[in-house]
Parts: sequence; C-alpha cells; structure tokens
Amino acid sequence: MDNNTLSQIKEALNKNSSVAIAVGKNPGVDEMAAALSLYLAFLQNGKSVVVASASQPLVEHSSLVGIDKVKQDLGGSGGDLVVSFPYQEGEIEKVSYTLENGQLNIVVKSGEQGLSFSDKDVKFSHPSGSLGLLFIIGSPRITDLGSLFNPTDLKDTTVINLDNKKENQGFGDITVVSTRFSSVSEIAASLINLMNFKMDIDIAQNLMNGISAATDNFQSPETSAIAFEMVGILLRNGAQRGKPQQAPIVQNISEKQADDPFEALRKQIQQREQQMGQGQNQAQNQNRMQNNFPTQKPSQQFERQPGIGQVKIEDTEQKEDKNPPSDWLAPKIYKGSTDF
Repeated sequence: MDNNTLSQIKEALNKNSSVAIAVGKNPGVDEMAAALSLYLAFLQNGKSVVVASASQPLVEHSSLVGIDKVKQDLGGSGGDLVVSFPYQEGEIEKVSYTLENGQLNIVVKSGEQGLSFSDKDVKFSHPSGSLGLLFIIGSPRITDLGSLFNPTDLKDTTVINLDNKKENQGFGDITVVSTRFSSVSEIAASLINLMNFKMDIDIAQNLMNGISAATDNFQSPETSAIAFEMVGILLRNGAQRGKPQQAPIVQNISEKQADDPFEALRKQIQQREQQMGQGQNQAQNQNRMQNNFPTQKPSQQFERQPGIGQVKIEDTEQKEDKNPPSDWLAPKIYKGSTDF
C-alpha cells in the first residue's frame, strides 16, 4: 500500500464518524474475517460502524469474533423501516394499518387470487440513505452486493475497494486491489497496522484465520511475503496458528472390519484355536500308532554274537598265563616238513 493511498484512507476516516463495511454474496472466511477485523478496529477508535453481508453467514464463519454483528442491510438502527415482500399484479387489493394497544398493524388485503408469498418472504430493512464512507471487501463487482444498497445512492459516498482478485473491476474512489496479495485479510491487517490502530487478540485472531484460510494454512505457493510479514505482527498480538490437518491413513480393510473394530481380534483367536486343535489331533494320532505297533520287550532282544576273528575278552583273559614256559630261554630248532 503506497503512501498516497494510505493518506487518502486516513483523510476519509477523519471526515466521517460513521463507517459502513460490506461483503458480497457467499463470502469466504478470508473476506468475512477482513470485514469483521476492520469493524472491530474502527469501533475501538470511536467510529459508528455497521457491517453487512449480501447473504447469511455460514457455519465456517462461526469462529470469527463479531459474526453476530453482521446485518442484512446497511441502514443501521436509525432511519426509516421498510417492509418488503414479493408482489404479483392483482394479488393485493390494498394496504392499510390499524392501531391496537400501542401496536401498529400493517394489513395487506389480498385480491381474488390470494397472496402467493409466505411469512418467510417478508423482510425488514432500514434504507441506507446517504452513506459517508463505505468499505467494500473482497467483491469483484459492486453488483455482487445485491440488495444491500442501490448503487445510484452512492454518488455522495466515498467507496474504498479492498480486494486481491484479478477479475476485480476497479470500482470505487480509493482502490487497494492487487493480485500480489494472497488474501484480503493481509490487506486489512496492513491497513490496521499502518493506521496505528489498536490490534487486540480478537482482531489478530480473526486476521490469522482469514490468512490461513486463503493460503491453505500457508502451504499455498501463492502465499505472499506480505502475508508472512503480517503473520509475525499478528502472533506478537496474541494470535495463534491453527494446526494443519493431517491426511487420513487409508488402510486396506474390508467393510466388515471397518464396521466392527474387534473383527481382527476375533480372527486371531480363531486361528489360535485352530492351531491348538491341530496339535491335539497330531498327539492323538501318535498315540493310536503306538497302540497298534507295540514295542519289543527287553527280554526279546537278541544278544550280539562275536563275529569271525573276534574273541571274547573274558576268554582271552582266561588263556593268559602269567608264568612263561620252562624252555623259553633255550635255543630253538626249526622243524618243518618241507624237503630241500
């Protein structure tokens, strides 16, 4: 944001004590967070502020501080009250009112065709009248604001356009529009910081949620340097970063296992029982085999007989004589039967 643009915004805020903030149809967390952060910042600095959306806030906006202050019109609490409902030619004969016990009753008398709308179609609003200063947040076209106001009524209104979308038409008296911003919340954070407005923890957390939503928790490659710079300021003012969501681990399990978490345990028990049953069957089979083929008794076993050339040790010991023969030392004469 250049100094010239910042000076113009400061001048517009100094001239107007009342400020209106508008977001278009179906705003994201980023756009709504930026709008509510500016709402809280202007409110703390003594401004009369109204914030409005062209559509009902969503559940994803529920964590943002100030979401309960978002209105469906920019008229504020004062001024005229307008009652609106669908109309088709011929279905309303006349409109009148009655006073009963301090209550004003508006009577819509139906024609012959009857009324085609129900109670849910009746809307109450305060006309915006002449707005002095209007911030439009994250809306590429002014027509995206729907029935919040009539664009022809903005001739005396200073319109400030804050957006980061490339399709933004560049409307307004003061524009802060650039695709170099990765979120609208970082634009709002930069503006609040440069204006030296007080940034409490509610404002800081709103802006942190907005930047996180727009940048996929800072994982997007489009996350700008300004976003990280603003995050540092927000953290110093009490904001906390959300934990990134981990991708779920997909297990290859059957639908039956997914429905019954104890199915795997049952299968293990069944396998264990089957193994035990097989062991018992094997033991029984071995017992049957032993009964059918009885073992030999020790008395029926044959003793080992010595083979040829083998002599029993006890026989050898009996034949041994401890005393040598008497002619052991006498000379020996060979005697043979062979003639030479």
